[in-house]
Amino acid sequence: MKAFSLSLLAVFCFTAVSFAQYQQTQKVSGKAVIKTPTILCEKCQERVEFFLTKSTPGITSAAVNIRKKTTTVTWLNDRTTLENIKTAIANLGYDADDIEAEEYAFKRLPKECKAEITAAKAKAAATVNLALTPAVKQ
Repeated sequence: MKAFSLSLLAVFCFTAVSFAQYQQTQKVSGKAVIKTPTILCEKCQERVEFFLTKSTPGITSAAVNIRKKTTTVTWLNDRTTLENIKTAIANLGYDADDIEAEEYAFKRLPKECKAEITAAKAKAAATVNLALTPAVKQ
């Protein structure tokens, strides 16, 4: 009976230690919302989500919101950083916060996506120029 009690106690202790270690590893993750203004269509959304979750080590989830022009990412801190994630998005051809898209990657995007992004950037630049131009008095 003592042997059974001791083995049961040993199993309980082992399980408790394993569970504590599991919880500790789960707490070592980060979450951020990244501004991605050049992800404008569902094709781009699927491309970014797939690449981040399947090809970038350490990322546990990625969700792109086209309307808000943001990407929410969760990752494991011991495998990657926020800067690495932003760089990965830029290497796909899209702007990520303060990091602009890589030229070579932008050229590899589908024609429709490139046209949409170029038009959106031109519209944004025109809006900024309009706001900076002083009004002419007549």
